[in-house]
Amino acid sequence: MTPALLLPAVVAGPLVALAVIATQSFRGAGARSEARVARAAELGVLCSTLAAAGALAATAASPTHELVFGLAPWLETPGRRPTLVLDELSAPFLGLTVVLSSVVARFSAPYLHREPGYARFFLLFSLFVAGMTLLCLAGSLNLFFVGWELVGLTSTLLIAFFHERAAPVRHALRAFVVYRTCDVGLLVAVLLEKNEAATGAAHDAFAFAGAHATVVGALLVVAAMGKSAQLPVGGWLPRAMEGPTPSSAVFYGALSIHSGLYLLVRTSPWMAELPGVRAFIGVVGAATALYGALLARVQADIKNGLAYAAMAQVGVMFVEVAAGCPRLALLHMVGHACLRTWQLLRAPAILHDVHEMRDAIRGPLPRVGAHWERLLSSELRARLHAAALQGFFLDEHLDALVVRPLFGIAKVAVRLEATWTSLLVGRGGAREAPGGPRATEDEIGARSEVVK
Repeated sequence: MTPALLLPAVVAGPLVALAVIATQSFRGAGARSEARVARAAELGVLCSTLAAAGALAATAASPTHELVFGLAPWLETPGRRPTLVLDELSAPFLGLTVVLSSVVARFSAPYLHREPGYARFFLLFSLFVAGMTLLCLAGSLNLFFVGWELVGLTSTLLIAFFHERAAPVRHALRAFVVYRTCDVGLLVAVLLEKNEAATGAAHDAFAFAGAHATVVGALLVVAAMGKSAQLPVGGWLPRAMEGPTPSSAVFYGALSIHSGLYLLVRTSPWMAELPGVRAFIGVVGAATALYGALLARVQADIKNGLAYAAMAQVGVMFVEVAAGCPRLALLHMVGHACLRTWQLLRAPAILHDVHEMRDAIRGPLPRVGAHWERLLSSELRARLHAAALQGFFLDEHLDALVVRPLFGIAKVAVRLEATWTSLLVGRGGAREAPGGPRATEDEIGARSEVVK
């Protein structure tokens, strides 16, 4: 067996687990059903981990330090063929993905015991792991986009895991809207990349040449901003903590939040020649790092505080990529993902931890970062604290400047469509038609309230 065959096995393991869990979910509930579901998910991730370990060892032993596996030759386009690639950039992220997924899968089995959506969680988790491994190994933007969308879909559905309450569904919808809006950048970049390949202007699946290079680079940064919760679209991240703690850890502490950074790392070799795009990345990252650091210090909820802290750290990684240090950003990402996963998994027991630490030192815990506060006047500190508690009103400004105008345009479009339809069918009044524009406008208004 050639070592390259291990690459599709990495993706296939979670997909087989997904099929098994989907089959098990149609059978009886109870402890035995939970055990089978958890065992299937853990074995699927374990098989993926073993295949990834073998592939990483083969890559290290290869003279080129690269493994390539060609997929579906009938989908080949001029200058492009779908491939799975394991190289020095994808290897750290793939290793991180399979190891942390194994840890979270094992943690989730007892944590979610007797939860009504037990099988649903592991089904979505297996799909997420498959999407992440495909994203890591994608040798072309086409495959990368498939993995990217699977990660976004499972993220949204797990935010709304406790769908019997309105808040998780509302927050999942907001994350979905941000994902869909920013993913337009990646989709347009894929289309432009196909055009470059057809004309022979580009030689690498993650590289672009010609007049569209700067435009494509900016579009990819927009896509990365949405997935990695960077300003000004990162307000969905603390809301995403409505999901189960294991999914919060693996999605927003470890893997999903770093997938936007990984996109920039993959494209960093040719982005190094685009100073405007690098400046864009640096400004976004620096602003997000400052914003997240300020908001993390005023949160009363531990998961929200960790969410803003993760946002700030990913912003620092954006700055590292902009400075031409993608390998430093990868190293930073691995350390940050491991730390944040541990913190989020331990979040439900944080009060117990705090009490133990207080008992150990026989007094209150020391304040962190107080030396920086002395550089600011008391009045400025009070103003910053008040503004940070409100998130600097960023979401309110986005709603006023973007969301409401878009829904206004949608309402106008509905009126025009209903009027045109009524004229075509010969009805005299559009508002008299059942299910006509008035009902549709009310639905749109309700949806606009949900997104807020």
